[in-house]
Amino acid sequence: MQTVLISGGTGLIGSLLSKKLIQKGYEVTHLSRSKAENSKFKTYLWDYQTNYIDPEAIRNTDYIIHLAGAGVVDKKWTENQKQIIIDSRVKTSTLILNEVRKQNKFIKAYITASGVGYYGAINSEKIAIEEDENHNDFLGKVCLQWEQSAEPFKERGIRTVALRTGMVLSKNGGALAKLLPSFNLGLGSAIGSGKQYVPWIHIDDLCTMFLKAIEDEKLEGAYNAVAPEHVTNSIFSKTIAKILKKPFWFPKVPGFILKLVLGDMSVILLKGMRVSSKRIVDSGFIFSYPTLNKALIHLLNK
Repeated sequence: MQTVLISGGTGLIGSLLSKKLIQKGYEVTHLSRSKAENSKFKTYLWDYQTNYIDPEAIRNTDYIIHLAGAGVVDKKWTENQKQIIIDSRVKTSTLILNEVRKQNKFIKAYITASGVGYYGAINSEKIAIEEDENHNDFLGKVCLQWEQSAEPFKERGIRTVALRTGMVLSKNGGALAKLLPSFNLGLGSAIGSGKQYVPWIHIDDLCTMFLKAIEDEKLEGAYNAVAPEHVTNSIFSKTIAKILKKPFWFPKVPGFILKLVLGDMSVILLKGMRVSSKRIVDSGFIFSYPTLNKALIHLLNK
């Protein structure tokens, strides 16, 4: 039985991915800063701030999936919080790498999460592809450093994959769960101009993509983990309201209000461009939820 070690295994993505891996016959272990009570998965302790990782975590694994990282929208972007966002991704990756080097351990693949923020929080008519350079803003720099932290694994001859993820749609958490209360009250509306694009992906498709990254040895490098359908914020919001059978008449939330409340972080909501899924589709990946309507019907219909 092959073992997959997941950092961030108790998060929104990691929890479902762990279940799917077990169903596929893998053994799953987690890296965590604290022992999880009643966890179904063997948990190894680590802490990038003290530079500690249980060596058994690396010794007993075949694949590593790196999902750990402070939530980008959890707190306001103070300079301190920005550094935490970076360090919780990059220093954790380096901590894993150093233990791999220390043990001279060869793993079959190192798969890291990344984000479509790589292309920047901008409005553009361009459709972003993997070969594009990162944008020179905070999110672009975060994602670049995130992916660069995986490069030394590649230099050791380990296959590396980075999945640049869009908004992950799940009924159990994430952005969609935060939006639903206002829509359920009939208060849902578009944000800012409503014309900004929202790259998105159903959580089931994302987890299946991580599975493919493990099993398909041809996958290497960066892939955009986004659904093939491009939708604007206005269409995204209207679709939620339609499926919930709620009114959609409230005026758009003005951008200046979001800037006052969220500060720099407001760009996540106010900016967005189309992102291509062609490379992962060309690899043979088939989306179960290629359209927003199908994805939301599955998630929101009771």
